[in-house]
Amino acid sequence: MAAPSPFPQQLVHLDLKGAPPRVSYLAEIFPLFRALGASGLLVEYEDMFPYDGPLRLLQATHAYSPSEIQEILLLAQRHELEVIPLVQTFGHMEFVLKHKEFSHLREVDAFPNALNPHQEDSLVLVGTMIDQVMALHRGARWFHIGSDEVYYLGEGEASRQWLQQGQNDVAKLCLTQVAAVARRVLTAHPAVKPIVWDDMLRGIGEQSLTESGIAQLVEPMIWDYVADLDVEGKVALMEKYQRCGFTKLWAASAFKGATGVNQSLTPIGHHLRNHVQWLKVADRGPVGMLQGIALTGWQRYDHFAVLCELLPVGIPSLAVCLQTLQHGMGGYSEKVKDVAGKLLGTSNLEVDVFMRDDLGTFPGSDVLALVTQISFHLRCSVEELLERNRYVTGWFSPFHRKRKLIHPVMIQHFQPEALSLLAQWEAVRQELQVALERILYPDAVEEWMEENVHPLIQRLQDLLRDLDRAMEATDT
Repeated sequence: MAAPSPFPQQLVHLDLKGAPPRVSYLAEIFPLFRALGASGLLVEYEDMFPYDGPLRLLQATHAYSPSEIQEILLLAQRHELEVIPLVQTFGHMEFVLKHKEFSHLREVDAFPNALNPHQEDSLVLVGTMIDQVMALHRGARWFHIGSDEVYYLGEGEASRQWLQQGQNDVAKLCLTQVAAVARRVLTAHPAVKPIVWDDMLRGIGEQSLTESGIAQLVEPMIWDYVADLDVEGKVALMEKYQRCGFTKLWAASAFKGATGVNQSLTPIGHHLRNHVQWLKVADRGPVGMLQGIALTGWQRYDHFAVLCELLPVGIPSLAVCLQTLQHGMGGYSEKVKDVAGKLLGTSNLEVDVFMRDDLGTFPGSDVLALVTQISFHLRCSVEELLERNRYVTGWFSPFHRKRKLIHPVMIQHFQPEALSLLAQWEAVRQELQVALERILYPDAVEEWMEENVHPLIQRLQDLLRDLDRAMEATDT
């Protein structure tokens, strides 16, 4: 019998700052999350939350409505998934600070990533954001205030002046702001415990951490997404936090979105190894400290980055990772593979290579199948024709195309193939468009297609257009 998971809570992270799913798709996928072993959701709203009043401009075009938020929460409750909202309040504030109305709150005037901790309006802003989110999440036990990757902290003019005074340093600046936000949460919502990403805390000395009192205010979430995670280093970090007064910690792994800024397919093996390592950390770390683990599924590296793996594409990886956690120190096994495969509707679950056949029957599996087809075959087929077909490279090069030159005999050697390829990929494009529109909003569909499909099809269309022009010129 498998040992129970050492993580009391197992949260699936929904990163809504890119390709947010329609509520109808969440209704389809939440039962699978629960069946796989998830106990909750870490929902990173970013610009998908229906902010109101002066914050209304933060909303994305297709932001969820208040009624849709309530529907999501009811769906989660129905499937016994506890919801923890996540709102960035320090770093990764691009979705707020990109707007001219809030640009005066930037730490560095030129960069919209980090909030200026010296402006009183900064705390007013994040306090208002928190209150609006909490108003729709009554009963939440935790609230994640983000605060990771606060790049350029200390480099703003106000910070430079502050750092020249007394014993001030960047660590103190960071701790002061995180503590202020945490106190704002606790004052307005005393039943809620703030969670914070831990990367800005890791390098701070034990004395500074202890004296700041931050341990009484927040629960750090230690994140690391690499396959060869340093187990002993993470155990030592947990022990450091324990010495500084923290009584509870969280871990954060990744099931997708951590292996390439424009990754299309999810390397399951990488994420599986990451989770196996986290199980070792949980086994060797201080007893009773871990509240749980968040399986992150990043959709963009930041607000301005391109989309990485879409949620349906990452579902098989999520299945393997959640089931591995369910088996505790037993880790990954054939039983894990069989159970995950059964829940996904596939008998051919692969972890060490990208899946190509029998991709399952889970909600969104059609998207995975089509994205796989495009990733493996579209680019290759177009490049094979345009860059390795001797008749194209030899008799219809860029030089020929620009001058509308073509030997009539050579047309028969590549025109039929180009027409066939274009028809084939147009059909796939249309099928994928329909599949994506069922799950995602129009702007996300447009973005993914423009990044991954349209440019390749356009190359075929351009070739055939230039060929038609050259044939017309030859006929005259």
